[in-house]
Amino acid sequence: MADQPLLREEADERGVLRRALPYLRPHRARLAVALGVGLADSAALVAVAPLVGLATDALYDGDRGRLGLAVALLAVLAAAQLVLARVGELLLIRSGEDVVRTLREQAVENLATAPLRFLEAHRSGDLLRRATGEVAALAAFVRLHLRNLVSALATLGFTLAVLGGYSWQLLLVQLVVFLPPTLLVTRWFQRDAGAAFGGKASAEAAVAATFTETLTAREALQTSRGLTGWTRRFDAENRHAVRAARRALRVENRIDLVSLIEGLALVALLGVGGWMVTRDAVGVGTVVVFVVASRNLFDSFTDLSQLVGEVATARTGLARLLDLLAATTTTAPAADVDGLPERGELRCEDVEFGYRSDSVPDLHGVTLAFPAGSRTGVVGETGSGKTTLSKLLCGLYAPDAGRVTFAGTPLAALPERQLRRRIVLVPQEVRLVTGTVAENLALVRGEPDRAAIERAVARLGLTRWLDALGGLDAEVGQRGARLSAGERQILGVVRAVLADPAVLVLDEATADIDPATAARLEHALDELHADCTLIVIAHRPATIARLPRVVRLADGRVVADEASGEGRPLREEKVRLA
Repeated sequence: MADQPLLREEADERGVLRRALPYLRPHRARLAVALGVGLADSAALVAVAPLVGLATDALYDGDRGRLGLAVALLAVLAAAQLVLARVGELLLIRSGEDVVRTLREQAVENLATAPLRFLEAHRSGDLLRRATGEVAALAAFVRLHLRNLVSALATLGFTLAVLGGYSWQLLLVQLVVFLPPTLLVTRWFQRDAGAAFGGKASAEAAVAATFTETLTAREALQTSRGLTGWTRRFDAENRHAVRAARRALRVENRIDLVSLIEGLALVALLGVGGWMVTRDAVGVGTVVVFVVASRNLFDSFTDLSQLVGEVATARTGLARLLDLLAATTTTAPAADVDGLPERGELRCEDVEFGYRSDSVPDLHGVTLAFPAGSRTGVVGETGSGKTTLSKLLCGLYAPDAGRVTFAGTPLAALPERQLRRRIVLVPQEVRLVTGTVAENLALVRGEPDRAAIERAVARLGLTRWLDALGGLDAEVGQRGARLSAGERQILGVVRAVLADPAVLVLDEATADIDPATAARLEHALDELHADCTLIVIAHRPATIARLPRVVRLADGRVVADEASGEGRPLREEKVRLA
């Protein structure tokens, strides 16, 4: 097998805008309007300088008519710019927020359907940083800086066009004095910006990942007295993050040299402009236009230079987010497979699977068939491949060789909605969301109502247990923290039964439940719809004894597939619990 490709710590920033285009297309109309208004706002700002020049020449010539016209136009332009600036800012922010929302929703959707191998190959803190932290940084950039960036670029372009129309000689002087040193400073910044800001983002992601793992493993760290060593690791990563942040700040401060260059360019403009006026090469109004417009020119460069750091940070964050989206984009078929029955045989044929390419496969040569309605126990020592097999049977892993099929159709060919409607896994560690018992039990296909949930609980014989817990409205706490592991397992089983799948796989789903409750649940599972296939991975002898067939694994191979000597016949009644 090929090792699961890992996301790079420092994202590839090449062609980042081109890679982002698919996420911009749904919003292109609103973005076009917002950019159009922004360009009109910048054009109105740049038009002030020619009108000031016109007023200067009119005043110099004593032409009151032209002076009055220039003043009136300036008043209209000021009012128009005020409106355009406000409307353009709102439109651009809303459009940008729409794009950010699209990226956020796509990241959540991709991670929810990402291959299990991919999720297991990355630290949860890094994935969390990319899916939330980078999106939050992009949202902040959109709200605070995007409008300034568009305005600065547009103003710069319009100003250069206006100045070139008045006097290419004065424009050349300004560009020669201002542009080369400014470009050198900018190049100096850009030379180290990628590594500086990328290293900062990577270091912050490492701190976030370690902190997340600290919260997850806090009990183990405290009881094993490993907190001191772990704290040293966290401190080292935190110090590295501080050094990375300082490096990024030093690189960003290089842009301040542009202010000194601006002053030198203005001195050169006044000197050459005054000399040209004395030789009647240009009028006083032209020099005034250059002085006023130069302010726009310098301000645009200053704004851009101040935004370079923000743009670099946003670019890095966008690249990291796009890397995540690209790595988690699936090619699952969009349409349902025609003719796929609701119930059918689950089969694996010559399946081979390994977590790493440089080691012996964890499963090899596994061929098993689970007819519709069959009841099978899977046993074996720790490390024999039981849990790996359960995830392959549910389509959470794709086999490296061989195939897993449902009703003759490979699981890899089934869209997620069809696969999850037919095959449900209850893992040993059941995941819950913050909320009530009822809200957690309703997280299945069809969103069963309260009455359906109560019927399922009653059929399972858990009404008294649920009442002791506080009823369906009892809060489970953050990720089920108020419940014991056994109580979470019970809710996982009830949730699976509510889904009414064709195949129900229980991976040690009763391991943390007391024997009496486990027996009650196991008896209730006998009452499942008769054509529901049940696959139980368990160590508890009483659990295996209730099943008519037992598959034994050892070292990733099937070593026995036999009838259980203690198993009892399946019930013929078809009782649906939900």
